[in-house]
Amino acid sequence: MAAENHYELYRQCSIGLTLVDTLDDMIQEGRIEPQLAMKVVSRFDKAASEVLADKVKARLIFKGHLDIYRFCDDVWTFKIKDVNFKLDNGSTIQAEKIKIVSCNTKKPGEQ
Repeated sequence: MAAENHYELYRQCSIGLTLVDTLDDMIQEGRIEPQLAMKVVSRFDKAASEVLADKVKARLIFKGHLDIYRFCDDVWTFKIKDVNFKLDNGSTIQAEKIKIVSCNTKKPGEQ
């Protein structure tokens, strides 16, 4: 069985950080081996990507001022200031600044 690699983006969200902290504590206490923790985090990466791709159907429109953009290793990064979001239900949200990271669904070399 080939190993599947998924982007590690969701490790930086609150649930991902909490998972990693908890696994680190469990390793320090000798309750699990580091290899098991790596498997758990790898499965989290896969599950987060799949669930968001399959279950989230909401859309939004946003406008703002593009401050910085870059493209490196097939990953786009945008930093936008003074952003207004319009949600599907018609409500609006404002943010001073946001960062958007956009990756291909397949990593380079995958078919």
